[in-house]
Amino acid sequence: MTRANPASPARRNEGWRQVARALATASAVVLLAGCEDKNTFVAPPPPKVDVATPVQRAITRYIEATGNTAPIKSVDLVARVQGFLQSIDYQDGTFVKQGTQLFTIEPETYKLKLEQAQAAEAGAQASLRQAEVDYRRQAELVQRQAVSQATLDTSTSNRDNAQASLQQAQANTRIAEVNYGYTKVTAPFDGVVSAHMVSIGELVGVSSPTQLATIVAMDPIYVNFTVNEQDVLRIRAEAARRGLTPADLKQFPIQLGLQTETGYPHEGHLDYVSPTLNQSTGTLAVRGLVPNDKRVLLPGYFVRVRVPFDQEKTALLVPDTALGSDQGGRYLLVVNSDNVVEQRKVQIGPVDNGLRVIESGLKPEDRVVIAGLLRVIPGQKIDPQTTKIEQPQASAK
Repeated sequence: MTRANPASPARRNEGWRQVARALATASAVVLLAGCEDKNTFVAPPPPKVDVATPVQRAITRYIEATGNTAPIKSVDLVARVQGFLQSIDYQDGTFVKQGTQLFTIEPETYKLKLEQAQAAEAGAQASLRQAEVDYRRQAELVQRQAVSQATLDTSTSNRDNAQASLQQAQANTRIAEVNYGYTKVTAPFDGVVSAHMVSIGELVGVSSPTQLATIVAMDPIYVNFTVNEQDVLRIRAEAARRGLTPADLKQFPIQLGLQTETGYPHEGHLDYVSPTLNQSTGTLAVRGLVPNDKRVLLPGYFVRVRVPFDQEKTALLVPDTALGSDQGGRYLLVVNSDNVVEQRKVQIGPVDNGLRVIESGLKPEDRVVIAGLLRVIPGQKIDPQTTKIEQPQASAK
């Protein structure tokens, strides 16, 4: 009779492992079966996004351009007579009034010429008086038939020659007076005189007029700029609507500011509008006139210019940060009545006191996404947080 060998320890351990694996598998199945109804997907809540209705207010529409200042008068002071420069009677770069003496050119010679001409004029007057007396005497004698008509004719000729000589002497005196006046160079108008270009003792006016200095009028001052054709059409259409004439256009106010200034603190009015457009550039030359009594503006400055031409009482404005752009142009994200985001194409206008004017594509009651644009996409439902658009402080005028 044969006796069976008992199982080895290794075989017993392997059996227990299989049993443990079976129990673990069964437990996992039970757990999965128990959690099947509790692990369903739950969508996240809609994102909270700030929305606001556009600001409505009256705005002024401007034509904006860049320009340069220029003096209304600038004259080269020249020596119109020949002579040695005797004195320089001003300080370089100073403001002078009209008629102020600036240079003196050796006046003695021209004073003597004036006196000589005056003496010749006095002699011519004496000769004319003598010729008049002789003419009247001869006329009486002819009536009495005491002298011949030929004698009267000679007396008449002498009187006429004396008259012509006096006129010539008077003209010479006037010329001498003018030349003597040219020895004193004075300011033709109020302005600032540049540094002198000649020195005392230098011979001037020898072969041609010698430039001595330049005087520039500072108040008022011109502002030259150009307006593109599209803006010209807009202005003309607005002028026609309001019944304005070309003369009325010249009364339009203009505002300008320097590169270092905030806003447009200097004000004036239009002074000139070119009658034709420049075909090569498609622009119209325009000039403004601006008071400059404190001489803040210097000729040649680069300035920012704007011209108000229209007013709108109920414009819609939003922050610039609310605008997006793509290949189709500019757009806003608007929330509809179902709190779903929509993309709205808009036409934008100028910036007015920190807010962007929306010309078309937006309604006063629309809710515009003004913050968190990167967190939303068109077609997405959101949780709108109604807020109010803060209006920046008005810029300096």
